[in-house]
Amino acid sequence: MQKTSKIDLSVVVPCFNEGKVLPLLVAKVNDTLGKTQLTWEVLFVDDGSTDESLCLLCEIATADSRYKVLSFSRNFGHQSAVWAGLEVASGLAVGVMDADLQDPPEVLLQCWQRVKEGADVAYAVRRKRKEALWKRVCYKLFYRVLYAFADTVIPTDSGDFCVMSRRAVDMVMNLRERNIFIRGLRAWVGFKQVAVEYERPARASGESKYSFLRLVRLAADGLFSFSLAPLRLAIYAGLVVVTLSLIYGVFTVAWRIIGFRFMGHVAKDLPGWATLVTGLLFLQGIQLIILGIIGEYIGRIYTETKGRPRYIVQRKVGFDDTNQSKES
Repeated sequence: MQKTSKIDLSVVVPCFNEGKVLPLLVAKVNDTLGKTQLTWEVLFVDDGSTDESLCLLCEIATADSRYKVLSFSRNFGHQSAVWAGLEVASGLAVGVMDADLQDPPEVLLQCWQRVKEGADVAYAVRRKRKEALWKRVCYKLFYRVLYAFADTVIPTDSGDFCVMSRRAVDMVMNLRERNIFIRGLRAWVGFKQVAVEYERPARASGESKYSFLRLVRLAADGLFSFSLAPLRLAIYAGLVVVTLSLIYGVFTVAWRIIGFRFMGHVAKDLPGWATLVTGLLFLQGIQLIILGIIGEYIGRIYTETKGRPRYIVQRKVGFDDTNQSKES
């Protein structure tokens, strides 16, 4: 069901230990959005921060009614934080941006303008990234693998930074899976989607909260949630191995029966122990890879069937609703 609102733009900002950058972010948002004629709100979602972030957020929300805060009972992850913000956003359009100012508010306004012109989703595409080389390489590789194998076309080099129309947000909120990959779900719902290019700056302050393992986990959620290609690749790999094994088996039998020389040897000169061990290890490696791929899908099925909430809110600041806890 669609929400009706007098707010033109809601902005969802997930936060985890961003105390150093929050004053800069608020000043930048006030300077950028404050110059427009828009009515707007900013929804901070504190994802179980252990620094001063929550205290700062509460002070910000208390001082300015345009800012609101949801605080999780623990760290549930970036994607769950984005989802929580989308659920409570009441704007006619809803933006998503990170707190580190790598997602410039000026670009957010450009995305909003494209939505105003008729797009349902305006997503930001990074032309350049001012980050460590290993991160740039990993991101480029991930997006291109995802684009090649995903059943849904997910634009390359686009993250969660975007603005969505109210109907696009409502459609995303109707999707009930627990393994959330926002940019994939956003692409899956369809409607008119346009790209807005920008150069992504370095972090304004602090350090990235996405470690290598967190990035791998996010990549796995994207790939396994939107593609059956890994299962198909496992089948293809198995067929290739079986075919090569049959060819090698026929060759070995012919080599021993006919007795011809191959690379200066006849079959009886080589007992074949090394070949046997190598072949067994290779086949076992293939089996373990296939079992791991199947396990990824089974694990996601298991998570979905448990039906646990995506997050638990322990505190809300700036909302009319006085309930202090919520599960979703």
